[in-house]
Amino acid sequence: MTLNIAIIGYGYWGPNLARNFAKLSGASVVGIVDRDPERRSLASSAYPEIEVVNDLSELSTQPQAVVIATPVHSHAGIALDCLRSGMNVLVEKPLSISYDDALAIKAEAEKSGLLAMVDHTFLYTGAVQKIKELTDSGEIGDLNYIDSTRINLGLFQNDVDVFWDLAPHDLSIAIAVIPSRPVSVHAIGACHTSSGLANMGFLIVGFENGCTLHINVSWVSPVKMRNMIFGGDKKMILYNDMEPSEKIRVYDSGYDITEADEKRKCLVEYRMGDIFVPKISQVEALYGVASDFVNSIANKGTPISNIDLGCEVVRILEAAKKSIETGLKVDV
Repeated sequence: MTLNIAIIGYGYWGPNLARNFAKLSGASVVGIVDRDPERRSLASSAYPEIEVVNDLSELSTQPQAVVIATPVHSHAGIALDCLRSGMNVLVEKPLSISYDDALAIKAEAEKSGLLAMVDHTFLYTGAVQKIKELTDSGEIGDLNYIDSTRINLGLFQNDVDVFWDLAPHDLSIAIAVIPSRPVSVHAIGACHTSSGLANMGFLIVGFENGCTLHINVSWVSPVKMRNMIFGGDKKMILYNDMEPSEKIRVYDSGYDITEADEKRKCLVEYRMGDIFVPKISQVEALYGVASDFVNSIANKGTPISNIDLGCEVVRILEAAKKSIETGLKVDV
């Protein structure tokens, strides 16, 4: 059975979604929706065989599922309307602009017996899948920390700050990899424009098992960096998403600490071993998202980027906003 799908929003991310769903077996893109005439013109040129309209209600074929790639503030309203109309939904990250809205989407999906999923694309990259495999297997030992840098020059957003724009990537990866729940959030943000929206900042998330996540995000860096370090007590992983081929390096390096005396002075012994570069899948991550969405609907399964994970990301982002406003660490 072929699943009829509509793409809502043909701005920055919409064309990528349309391209991957258009080539997916088991799915048929029956419509592209955008309120901007110029974007509709571009969609029509790229996909002359697909109906392109101003509003979802104008489609001649009723979709069974929709993919929402609109501004963040509109996610919840569109998703809830579609769920109530009997359509499964895939929502671009982050799921919503508030935790209450995220929970409302989850509740409506469960009530309707439909799938609500979030497009946290990085969970479907070969690199992150390999990292999860290495951490789940115990290869690197107990995960003590994740240190992430996600910085570049622009693109300034008008409706969300840099945390809501960039940090969902790192948060979704951390939540998928760390076998524990987040319990505290401390964020510091800085704004260098009149918008009042932070354009750079630092986020620290504490987990129940003692693992710490540190994220550095910025729209005002002269260089683009996409690095994550996963520090285990046996081995460590460096994930450099800017690296074209060797995105992951596993370091057989670390340190051992022993108590030296009654004054609790520590002796530290360092271990420098081999570096291993594992082979990773080269399948486009967004194609994995599209496949997981369609297969989860067909098989009534739970996708990798499921609604619970999407809600948790929003919960942390909302706590980060509160932390910036108060200057205090926030329990979650």
